[in-house]
Amino acid sequence: MRNTARWAATLGLTATAVCGPLTGAAFAAPGTVPSTAPTTLYAPSALVLTLGRGESAATTTPHRAVTLTCAPTASGTHPAANPACAELRAADGDLNALAVRGGVACTKEYDPVVVTVDGVWRGQRVSYERTFANECVKTTYGSSVFAF
Repeated sequence: MRNTARWAATLGLTATAVCGPLTGAAFAAPGTVPSTAPTTLYAPSALVLTLGRGESAATTTPHRAVTLTCAPTASGTHPAANPACAELRAADGDLNALAVRGGVACTKEYDPVVVTVDGVWRGQRVSYERTFANECVKTTYGSSVFAF
């Protein structure tokens, strides 16, 4: 049941993040170009990030979830959307390639946290899960993406 609820929440938040910018779009008569027509096309980049306590997403219930949309502009409920999108662009969307911040001293306490990321990055499906030893270790990966 926990996994079903997690997927339902993830799909709902992803749909909101992807379709939210499309609401209120104006429709023009056939053969005409609306004055607000986009000049360029972009591949969608909309993600749902969740955080839960435990060793895997299958055995824990997320207690925090945010949306992050990076195209055409940074938006969503992520508290640091602009820097998070910049980090993801620098890593070409590869969450495993996020830079580890140096100079951060974390305790060796084992209190695992699980981060999941589901959605679309530049038109490609993304599904990511990573367990960190504790909250401090999680915050050393990238400075903004996992800071929620």
